[in-house]
Amino acid sequence: MNSPVPVFRETSAEPRTESVAFAHLSLEIGHLYMEDFVEGPDRLRHHFASVRPWVDAVRAGLGTHLLEGRPRVSTCFLIDDYFSRLSTPAELVPPLVDAAAEAGLTIDYLARESGCAIAPGADRVPVRLAESVLHRLVESPPPDSSAFRPPVSRTGWLSNGRRAPTQRSSPAMDFEGAGWQPPSETGARGHSVFMDVELWSGTGEQRLWSCAFLASVWQLVRLGLLRDDGRAVLTPVHSDAGELPTEWDAMPPVLRLNPRAAPFTAYLTCSVLPGRFLPVEHAVRVILDQVHVEAEPLRQVAERSGSENFAVPAGIAERTSYVFPPGL
Repeated sequence: MNSPVPVFRETSAEPRTESVAFAHLSLEIGHLYMEDFVEGPDRLRHHFASVRPWVDAVRAGLGTHLLEGRPRVSTCFLIDDYFSRLSTPAELVPPLVDAAAEAGLTIDYLARESGCAIAPGADRVPVRLAESVLHRLVESPPPDSSAFRPPVSRTGWLSNGRRAPTQRSSPAMDFEGAGWQPPSETGARGHSVFMDVELWSGTGEQRLWSCAFLASVWQLVRLGLLRDDGRAVLTPVHSDAGELPTEWDAMPPVLRLNPRAAPFTAYLTCSVLPGRFLPVEHAVRVILDQVHVEAEPLRQVAERSGSENFAVPAGIAERTSYVFPPGL
């Protein structure tokens, strides 16, 4: 009888994908620019007072989707320290937390937007999250397209359909506008809502990621769908709001301010935002529809949510929702 032939495998050939804990919902209760904070405490109080009724409504609505048990909801707040830095964490965060508390709200997790671009990784090696997501983009070619346009990795622009042709005929020969064709949305229902999204400006080390692209990374992180070589990214670090550094780069990308908070990552996300973010979040959905997510994180979500009988949409963009309160 022949002995079985031993089989050797490189351990790197079977990478382990780190699992993360999941809440049912990650509820974003604010995303403000530095300029908003400059307006003072009254601006923050107005923000949270306006947000509070909608937070209660979202929580109540989530409860109707659970077959048993109470919903696990964690709150988060995103601070823009990427495009401007007019204050320090030690000066800015305590008044923010206090203003939320005055409205009866708790900020469980506080995040820096710059962490969605570059974040600390294992062995102090930076993780370029935005660049990682860029490499995961798979453009959806519009019907009957000739694939003549350069890829998004070169242009920095991503659309949800077919752009208007750039070729023009002579006005003298262009009878009744026959030489012009409108852009069209892929999968439009009746009429098109075409969007072309700029992902970055500048080149090389001067590249500046757009707000829409960083917001897309933010959504993927909250949904627990991003990994760095199998490792979880932007893992929250516990901290007290009264013990913060004077420099933004010295502050972890995500702080857990509430030790009793539900997990940071969640099956679904909801963001309560000022109306000025509506076009940005439309762009986010265009981007999320064209991001290739690794199979193992998707499997982990499906397995975990299935064990709780909690329905999670197949599409990534459909796992996100928004509230734009009037006057916010």
